Amino acid sequence: MASAHTQALPRPTLRRRPAFSLRRWTEREGVFSWLMVIPPALFLMALVGYPFVYGIWLSLLDRPVAKPGVFIGLDNFITALHDPVFWRVAQNTFVYTFAATALKMAGGLALALVMNQEFRFKNLIRAVMLLPFIVPTVLSTIAWMWILDPSFSVINWFLVHWGITKPGPSWLGNPGWAMFSLIMVNTWRGLPFYAITLLAGLQTISPELYEAATIDGASTFARFRYVTVPLLKPVIFIVTMFSVIFTFSDFQLVYVLTRGGPANATHLFATYAFDVAMSGGQFGLGASIALSMLPPLALLIAGMAWYMRSEKT
Repeated sequence: MASAHTQALPRPTLRRRPAFSLRRWTEREGVFSWLMVIPPALFLMALVGYPFVYGIWLSLLDRPVAKPGVFIGLDNFITALHDPVFWRVAQNTFVYTFAATALKMAGGLALALVMNQEFRFKNLIRAVMLLPFIVPTVLSTIAWMWILDPSFSVINWFLVHWGITKPGPSWLGNPGWAMFSLIMVNTWRGLPFYAITLLAGLQTISPELYEAATIDGASTFARFRYVTVPLLKPVIFIVTMFSVIFTFSDFQLVYVLTRGGPANATHLFATYAFDVAMSGGQFGLGASIALSMLPPLALLIAGMAWYMRSEKT
């Protein structure tokens, strides 16, 4: 028998679940991440998603100015594909994009390698180098219109003064020179973006790798080829992808400088779609031309991504 003086064991107390706390709930990692992502996602859906979806719907309509749209399916795309000007525009866009991107890559990498060295007034030169990228596109393009004007062109003045040609070429009046001028202006404007981005990538490379390569007897070109380029490839891929997107869909520079002329020689997808929709009054056809740039642009980006992935494996 248990003793009468044996104390009874204490009964276990039930813990109360804490009341719901909004602060604790929002501080959870998963919840907090979603709360940070949802506002910009809604912003993009409102300002990008809705116009994109509406553009797709508009491309399926016969929608002249001041008239209700009539659903015609893919007829706008078929009409564009049978238009010889459309294929000229596609050719112009690819030439413009590839030439400008290649020049910006070569020039930007060269500038980044130079700016990565130690010399006097380096910070001042970096700041000056950003000016083409900082100045508004329309303002700088208007300045280039004066520079390339056949009557007042400073370039033509030097060419005539040095006896190279007389008279100077019509930079914006000749189809070949007009496209060349656009590529040069786009390169001038995009060089700072390439140079600063690649310079940031160069500064992440450890100097010890260059010292080890130098000890092994590697020349300057060998250090660039086997140390700089492989470590800089991810940065090169990102900056090239952005450059391809911006150049492929360029509008301001081309429309202000040449408006697609002469004789459609410099029309790109964006400028031609704008002319068809706004000047021609065919909103549906203009939307279909604008959307036609998406498949080749997506293939270009996918091809670049596949190449970078195959390089890593």
